[in-house]
Amino acid sequence: MGTISLQGENIALRALEPEDLDLLFSIENDTSGWELSNTQVPYSKHILKQYLSNAHQDIYEAKQLRLVITDNNKETALGFIDLFDFDPKNRRVGVGLMLLETARGKGFGKDALTTLCDYAFDAFQVHQLYANITSDNAASIALFENQGFVKVGVKKDWSFSKGSFKDELIYQYIKE
Repeated sequence: MGTISLQGENIALRALEPEDLDLLFSIENDTSGWELSNTQVPYSKHILKQYLSNAHQDIYEAKQLRLVITDNNKETALGFIDLFDFDPKNRRVGVGLMLLETARGKGFGKDALTTLCDYAFDAFQVHQLYANITSDNAASIALFENQGFVKVGVKKDWSFSKGSFKDELIYQYIKE
């Protein structure tokens, strides 16, 4: 096993801090992203403060881990990256990523995904990571495919949004 790191080439991944409340509030309440997170109602700052106060929970307890993607100085937040539905018995975990609009198209997503995948394989000894991506999310499809994730299935008409159904694609990255 190599050195476990949350440092990428141009990004760093760090734990949530109380100072992230306003950013978390704006992202979680941006209705344009709700279909990705299956959110249907806004979050109050009170609820998000409670979430932040419990963000220290171990992934084995919470079954999830949300990290902030920052620049290398850990000063500027660029987005969030998550591990979710952690299943230590079957050694798998889901991954989700959300970059701020201003951080997109600059390689930060690739760097963050690579860093998180390496971290998950090393720190938690998972055998595979998976992602669920709507079929119309070309940027995410390209990102995950370029990082070695392989499309293994399609959930037909999985999400209903803006009057129509969308397929959800299932991607896996299995460590050999």
